[in-house]
Amino acid sequence: MTSLTELLTRHTGDVPGAVALVARGDEVEAAAVGSADAGGTVPMARDSLFRIAALTKPITAAAVLLLADDGELALTDPIARWLPELAAPVVVRTPAGPVDDVVPAVRPVTVADLLTFRCGYGLAEDMTSPALDLLLQVLGHPAASPRALTPDEWLAALAQVPMLNQPGQGWLYGTGSDLQGVLIARVAGRPLPEFLAERLFEPLGMTDTGFTVPTAALGRFTSAYRRGEAGLRLADSPEGRWSAPPPFPSGAGGLVSTADDLLAFARFLRDGGTAGGHRLLTRESVHRMTTDHLTPAQRDVARPFLNGQGWGFGVSVDVDPKHPWESPGRCGWVGGAGTAWHLVPSTGTVSVLLTQVELTSPEPTPLMKEFWTYAAS
Repeated sequence: MTSLTELLTRHTGDVPGAVALVARGDEVEAAAVGSADAGGTVPMARDSLFRIAALTKPITAAAVLLLADDGELALTDPIARWLPELAAPVVVRTPAGPVDDVVPAVRPVTVADLLTFRCGYGLAEDMTSPALDLLLQVLGHPAASPRALTPDEWLAALAQVPMLNQPGQGWLYGTGSDLQGVLIARVAGRPLPEFLAERLFEPLGMTDTGFTVPTAALGRFTSAYRRGEAGLRLADSPEGRWSAPPPFPSGAGGLVSTADDLLAFARFLRDGGTAGGHRLLTRESVHRMTTDHLTPAQRDVARPFLNGQGWGFGVSVDVDPKHPWESPGRCGWVGGAGTAWHLVPSTGTVSVLLTQVELTSPEPTPLMKEFWTYAAS
C-alpha cells in the first residue's frame, strides 16, 4: 500500500513542499516532503508553520460558541447589540441590480446568521454583482493584501455596503467569519488574538497558532506561492505579512498554524469539547457546530463553494456523499492557501494537509482528492 510520504512525493511537481497527517484514534501517520523556502534550502518538517487561510474559520466559530456557553451571548441575539454599525442594514432588491436600489432588512441579523454564513454579506457565485463588487472595493479581497483597516474602521466600511440577501435567506462565503472575529472582541472586551490565545490555544496546547509568527519561529515558517502563467511565483516570504501584528486580525483567514496544532483542535471537537480532561465547550455546542444548518435550496446555491456539502458553524458537513473520501457527518474545510482539515466524528479520523500554493478555484486539487481518499481508506 502507498505510504503517506510516497503520496506527497508524487505531487512535488505541483507543490514545492507539503506536510500531512492522518490520525486514527491515538495512531498518527505524518509526512513532510519537499522544501519550505523559496531557495529550496530548508527542508519541510512536521512542525513547519503555514498560513492556514480559511482553516481559521472553524476556530473563530468555536470561539463564538465559547462565549455562548459562558452566557455572554445567545445564538438568537441580534448582532446590533454589540455591532451597532449594522443596526439598520439594507438589502439590494435584486443581486444583479444597482447598489442604490435597496430595501430594509426584514429582521435583524443574529449571531446564528453569522455562524451559518446567512448574514447577507459575503462572496457569491456571481462575482459581477454590483453589491459584491462594492463589497470588494470597500473591504478588499481577502486574499489580495493585508487589510490596513482596524476592526472598527472595517465595520464602519461594511455598514456602507448593502447586503446581497435578506438575513437567513442565502449562504454567502467568508464575511461572516470576519464579523464573528469583531463580535468576539467586542463581547469579550479584548482583542481577538488575546481571546483566542487564552481561551483556545493555551488550553489545547496549540503553541504555534496565532496571527503573528515570532522571530524565533521564522526559521520554521514556510514561503507562500501563487500560480501564474509562468509557473509558481513567491506570494509572501517568512519575513513578510505575518512578521508583525496585523491591524485587522481576520477571523476568516488570518491564522498561521502547524499540522499538530490543527490535530489538537480536531481532537477537541472529536472529544465533545474537552481537552486534557477539562471541558471547554458543551457537547451541544460541538454538535451544533458540526451539523448542517442549510436547506437543500441553500446548499444548491452554494454548490460552487461547497460542492454539494452542507454547512455547520465554520465547517462544511458531508450530507450526501458522492466521492470515496466523503462520509455522512464528515466535517472540515479547505483554505485558499492550499490547506485542508477534516474530522470524521463517527470514526474519530482526522486528516490535515498543508501546502504552500494558493488555490485558483474552490475545486479541490488532485493532491487533496488523493490525500482524502487515502485518509478514508
